[in-house]
Amino acid sequence: MILKAIIDDQEYTLNVPDAVVAQGEELFARLDRDMDNGWQMSREWVQHPDRLQRCQIVADKLLTALETENHKTGVLMAGYILTRLPEVASVEIDIHGEMQNTTFTFRDAPQRPVALQDYRGATPRGLSKLEAMEQAGNDVTKVFKVGKGYRFAVFDHGAREWKDSPLIGDKDKAERLRQDALRERFEALQRGHH
Repeated sequence: MILKAIIDDQEYTLNVPDAVVAQGEELFARLDRDMDNGWQMSREWVQHPDRLQRCQIVADKLLTALETENHKTGVLMAGYILTRLPEVASVEIDIHGEMQNTTFTFRDAPQRPVALQDYRGATPRGLSKLEAMEQAGNDVTKVFKVGKGYRFAVFDHGAREWKDSPLIGDKDKAERLRQDALRERFEALQRGHH
């Protein structure tokens, strides 16, 4: 598996062998356990880092590994990111001490139920309630912090890319808007449109 790391104007291509991913799982689980207790993300203490925030934390460790030319640690940190964000293509690591500003780009759609393949045909058919609920969960990320605001992202199947919500100043409002987006996506999937 390959992860591109962009630091300032420099791009690193990290090739992570499957064996490293398999052997690294114990370390990855230990990193997760450490982060379960909360983490200092730059100036902010995050009580329960979500999947994206955990990858931002690990990307900060990846930055340190690359700066100190610690190749082994760098590959392991890249392996963590690749296992926790399987669709990730690259990470642009913030170098100004604001790890919440580290961003990820994704190469493809999340895993989709077979029924979605039918959408290209003449008669799209909707998903069952359970399938639609699962797919909507894959298509709408959790709320994540960006600087002093909050965002979530929705996968646009037509453009085959993630679209970020506008920056929202209040976390509760961001959660409400995410729930609205989740419900809209769920209903659209049941009707047979995305």
